Amino acid sequence: MGLLQAFFYIIPGVFVVVGVYGMIRTLKRSRQISRAWRHGRTAEARCLRSYATTSGGSGDTSVTTTLHHVFEFTTAEGRTVRIDEPNGPSTVVEGDFVTVYYLPEIPEKATAQPPAQGKLAAGTGCLVVFFLVFIGFAVAFMIGAHFAFSDGGTGPEPGTVDWTP
Repeated sequence: MGLLQAFFYIIPGVFVVVGVYGMIRTLKRSRQISRAWRHGRTAEARCLRSYATTSGGSGDTSVTTTLHHVFEFTTAEGRTVRIDEPNGPSTVVEGDFVTVYYLPEIPEKATAQPPAQGKLAAGTGCLVVFFLVFIGFAVAFMIGAHFAFSDGGTGPEPGTVDWTP
């Protein structure tokens, strides 16, 4: 196998790994939020700061803006915790109080999103489908590359010329 052939296996292999990692992180975070809503504790949190981040915008790409909030709350055990949560509502401003949901064992993974199991399931499902399609394209590319580089023993040896008509 030459360097070029290895390239057509390694790069899609990296895409598969990235897709699996993204899917696992998505499912793990979704499970944490769901457990916090169902079995966690609540606390009153104060919004310390809100800020926006942007991405994209180079060339002809669109700009995406994400609103973040920094919340601080005290757990039932008396521990002060700060969280930085993306995609919060624009109606929450600095100084506002909101309810946060957290699991006692990982309060730093708290969420200020109000319980919405259906919305969480739909969003998680869409992301999982996206990652599955992403992984599927990478695997299909590797399979196509495999068939392109191997002729099943019907052609000439690599590096030789077949002069038969």
